[in-house]
Amino acid sequence: MSHVLDSILETVGETPMVALHNVVKGSKHKFFAKIEYFNPGGSIKDRVAVKIIEEAEKRGELKPGGTIVEATSGNTGVGLALAAAVKGYKCIIVMPQKMSEEKRALLRAYGAQVVITPMVDPDHPMSHYNVSKRIVAEIPGGFLANQFFNPDNVAQHYQTTGPEVWKQMDGKIDMLVAGAGTGGTLSGCAQYLKEHKPSVKVVCADPVGSILYDLYYHKKIVDPPGSYKVEGIGEDMLPGNVHLEKYDGFVRVNDQEAFDMTRRLVAEEGLLVGPSSATALVGAIKFSEKFETPLNIVVVFADSGRQYLSKAFNDQWMVENGLLKEEQIKDSFNRVISAEEALKQYSK
Repeated sequence: MSHVLDSILETVGETPMVALHNVVKGSKHKFFAKIEYFNPGGSIKDRVAVKIIEEAEKRGELKPGGTIVEATSGNTGVGLALAAAVKGYKCIIVMPQKMSEEKRALLRAYGAQVVITPMVDPDHPMSHYNVSKRIVAEIPGGFLANQFFNPDNVAQHYQTTGPEVWKQMDGKIDMLVAGAGTGGTLSGCAQYLKEHKPSVKVVCADPVGSILYDLYYHKKIVDPPGSYKVEGIGEDMLPGNVHLEKYDGFVRVNDQEAFDMTRRLVAEEGLLVGPSSATALVGAIKFSEKFETPLNIVVVFADSGRQYLSKAFNDQWMVENGLLKEEQIKDSFNRVISAEEALKQYSK
């Protein structure tokens, strides 16, 4: 049975690369999406979760019967909970209040305990960063995954994601664009790609409200951290895995641009991705406009839109958050209607 895998964890990685067409029509550049929702937990964070756990096991930091604790926007938590279920660990995930109900439900489905923290500054005692540290300190056999500062995060993208991109593009890549939450994806991929082709541009698409853009261009915070609806990318502090010196530029993307593109991607390309993926694509389009020579641009699509059905794909939520106007949904085709209404609509 040579085609049978030992566990679901062996399906992590080797995600597809897909050319984009309709949403980038008119551009001189070619855009390609690295579809990370093909990972079993639905996001690029499965890669990081498996790596962090396996390395912790090797070092003896995580022993049988242990408990994995992590502060996360949700996706790393899902990856950790998935791996914990396979390996027999308990898992406690601490996440900010703004994260979607779908993420909370997924975590519970995998057997994790979910701890919700208020939306406060990162140095506040009740921030998800600090609550996770306080919890792990009280648990015998507790292990903090620490994705924001754990170098295994960057190492995994250097060892897997970067090489996959290079191979799938046959080395014909001029730019890589992604968002940065922990920074692991961009930092690891940047290191690998630049070793093979120093001219490759590595660009971060940053939500308006994140401080990373300012830290890159001004070396200090110019605009204080603000709130934004996109989940999983952007920061109110500087993670240790955000290696700014490896990047070639930042571009800001606001919520309206991100959520509009999220809906366009599924409607025009059949790609049901989350708003962070759309942010990366909008950023790639914006940043590419300064280049006259046609480029091959890879955009990392980090997770699935199925985790945002109650938000990005919920008309009422979009209206309530000022991202959609009531008149835009009155005559929309993709509504749920009754059988009577349908028969009346389609009667000759």
